[in-house]
Amino acid sequence: MTVQLLSPEGMISGVPFEHVAVASGARQVHVAGQTSVDAEGNLVAPGDLTGQVSQAMRNVAVGLAAAGAGFGDVVRFTFYLPDWRTAKHDAFLAGIAAVADELGIPQPMPPSTLIGVAALFEPGNLVEIEATAVLD
Repeated sequence: MTVQLLSPEGMISGVPFEHVAVASGARQVHVAGQTSVDAEGNLVAPGDLTGQVSQAMRNVAVGLAAAGAGFGDVVRFTFYLPDWRTAKHDAFLAGIAAVADELGIPQPMPPSTLIGVAALFEPGNLVEIEATAVLD
C-alpha cells in the first residue's frame, strides 16, 4: 500500500479528514491549484460554492490521472477560499460529497488544510484546490 491514512489517538476526532498520511512511494505528483473551469477556461457554477468545489475536484482528478494517480494516492489537499467564513463550511463539504463516489475520494479524506484568502487569481473563483500524491 502506497498511502496509509490515519488519525492517532489524542488528535481531534469528527473532522472530515485524517490527520496523518504515511506514503511509501518515491514518485510524487503535485497538482497545481485547480479552480472551477472547464477545458476551455469557462467558469463553471458561477456564484455556487458547492458546484465550484465539485468542478475543481473533477479538475484535480484529471491532473492526477494524467500522472497515473487517483485520489487513493493523495497524501494532502490544500483548499484556498476567498472571503472564508464558517457559514460556508456546509456548502464546501457538499461540493466534495457530491463527487466523492464519482471520483473515488476516500472518506475520511487525506490530511487537508483550508486557508481563507483575500482573493484568487480571477474574479468569480470561489475555491482553488491543490493536491499532492505519492506513487510507488
